[in-house]
This record gives sequence, structure tokens and C-alpha cells, in this order.
Amino acid sequence: MYNKFKFRTNAYLSTMESRRTKKYDILACGELLIDFISSDFADNLDEVSAFKRLQGGSPANLSMNMARLGNQVALAATVGNDDMGHFLERSVSSLGVHTHCLRKSDAPTTLILVTRSREVSNFEAYRGADLDIQPGQISRALLGDVSILHTTCFALSKQPARDTILEAAALAKNDGATLSIDANYAHKIWPEQEEARNVVESFVADGGLVKISEVDFERLYGRPLENAETVIDHFLEKGASLVCVTLGGDGCWLGDQNGHLFLPARKVEVKDTTGAGDAFWSGFLTAWLDGGDKNFCGRAGRRMAELKLGQFGPLPHRVDRDNLYKTAE
Repeated sequence: MYNKFKFRTNAYLSTMESRRTKKYDILACGELLIDFISSDFADNLDEVSAFKRLQGGSPANLSMNMARLGNQVALAATVGNDDMGHFLERSVSSLGVHTHCLRKSDAPTTLILVTRSREVSNFEAYRGADLDIQPGQISRALLGDVSILHTTCFALSKQPARDTILEAAALAKNDGATLSIDANYAHKIWPEQEEARNVVESFVADGGLVKISEVDFERLYGRPLENAETVIDHFLEKGASLVCVTLGGDGCWLGDQNGHLFLPARKVEVKDTTGAGDAFWSGFLTAWLDGGDKNFCGRAGRRMAELKLGQFGPLPHRVDRDNLYKTAE
């Protein structure tokens, strides 16, 4: 079974053109922080009496998961010059993520309290150093040497990080990089909803890759998601090249100029949902870099999310990419 799938996978990929054209497969820009996740499942933080400390932050989680899959990854982020900041730097470095764009600030390391959940987690952010990303952190030479530049709504929600990342994105795009965003919008993080919409839509306007969940869409646009295909068309019309709308336990919709595709979820024992979206996008982007189309990328993302949903805490130090593709179908 393995050899048969491996042959089909390799045969498929051999017909596609690899998008790994630069020294770094991805530069993730944004939050590296501490997640204090409730030890038990909970709906609200006031029910929680004990937390477990974990490395967190969506761009950081994505970068670490992509490093686990064998990608060449750089992370631009700011942490405090404190014990938690030192812990975070060790955490990302241990997986081979390049941290020459990591800065230590006088502000304290950002902390987030998170409920352990089988559906959507509740959270409260105590922000500090994460928003203090400065232009000097990201060299011009690096921006010319990345295939993907990725960020999030969380990262773009505050200055000076927003302008630093947007300027870096424009320069990287001019040098041939593809832009990627997880539109993980939350009003408590970015109260200026219209501003957030404008920034996201501008960011993806020239061929960007978009991941947005059902919950994030409702938060960002202030209305229920009634039709995922309409959401896909909205972002394609804004200039995105590929859009993924995730629907939690129901699956996801994928869309590009060649049409739309629904990919159903598969049954899995859920131990924790925290970080599942980042795991999904890491598998998706890895397959995209290998030349995959939306179907191949979506299945790789789904399998990576399944691995994360079945585990409380981080994934193993390495995730075999061939095995990921083998078990993705």
C-alpha cells in the first residue's frame, strides 16, 4: 500500500513544478508567545484552575510545523528579554527554525490564557513584546530569498508590527515571493473591524494565499457565513490566487480560478483543537511548495490537522513528509 501510494504521489508531483525557488521556503512574521492552556476541557476561563505552559503564536506554530516537515523556515518575531522569551527562543530554535529575525524587547513576553476545547477555544491575551516588530529585524537580503511570506491578523493588529510586516511583504512580493495570510481575526485583538478588512484584502490583492475559518469570517465581516463558495469568490475577486475556508469538524472549501472543491473532514479523536488550524496550513503550504494543486494541498493540510487534533501539546520533533502525503488521501 505504501509503495503504491508513494509511486502515485511521486508521479503526481513529478508533473508539477516545484515552487521551492529560494533559500528559505517560508518567512513567518508575527507573534511568538506563551500559551497557558487549561489542563482540562473548559468553555470559559473562569472555570479553569490549572494551566499548562506551551509555546504559542500562530506564525510561530506554523513555522515550527513546517520545520518539522523539512522546510527551510525563518521566523520574524519579538519576545521579551525575560525567562519566557528565552524559553520561546529555545523552543523554536530546537526544531531548526532560523531565528536571526527574532528580537528581544524590554516589554514582557506576550501571554495568552486559552481554554482547552473540542471546538472553538476561548482566550484572553495579555500583550507585550509581540507587537514590537521593528523594520531593522528583517533584512532586505532575506526578503529577496523567501518563497512565501506569511502573517496573521493577530500580527497585523498593532503598530509597529503592522507597518513592518506590510513593508516587508511588499518588498518580498516584488522579489517574487507569494504572500500568505491566516485571517484569524478577533475583535478583542483588533477592534477596528473595517480597518482589519481593508488590510487583509489589500494584503492578498496580488495573488495571495488565504486561509480563513468560518468563525474568523463571521468575526471579520460581522455576518454569518452562509455560503463558503461566496467567500472564496469574494477573495478571488480581491486578487487572491487560492482561498481555503475551514469549517471545523465539517471540513473545508478550497477555491482558485479553476473552480471550487469541498474536502470533508475525517473522523478523529479530538484531544485539543488549539493549533489545529496552524497545523492544517503548514501541511497545505508544504504541499503547495512541492507543486501541488488545491486538492493535493488540502488533503495534506487535512492530514496534518488530524495529527494535531489527536495530540495535546506540540507534534513530534519531525513529521515525515512522505508519510504525510501517503496518509493524506
